[in-house]
Amino acid sequence: MSWDDVPTEKMSDVISRKIISGDKAMVAQVFFEKGGVVPEHSHEAEQITYILKGALQFELEGRTVVVREGEVLHIPSNVPHRAVALEETLDLDIFSPPRYDWLHKDDEYLRRGERE
Repeated sequence: MSWDDVPTEKMSDVISRKIISGDKAMVAQVFFEKGGVVPEHSHEAEQITYILKGALQFELEGRTVVVREGEVLHIPSNVPHRAVALEETLDLDIFSPPRYDWLHKDDEYLRRGERE
């Protein structure tokens, strides 16, 4: 399978994504316009974020972490976190278990289109 074959879902004017999911894990390409915000949220899934292009600034566990192209961030299960795109960004998010809220389009927090 090629990412080119996966449809792009436009979440808002600042965020879009492509998702591939199995039974126990899920991978997503997430595209951010500069200033795009992922509001604070948490989820059962363990998350690994790999920045393919650009940079995201995360707030989690009382600290601020900037993750740039080629860098990886691990977010444990149920840890509240927020992110802001410091520039146009493409990240690869890996979740285990899959984000069922994403698969069922029950992720309104991400669809608000907030900008920093």
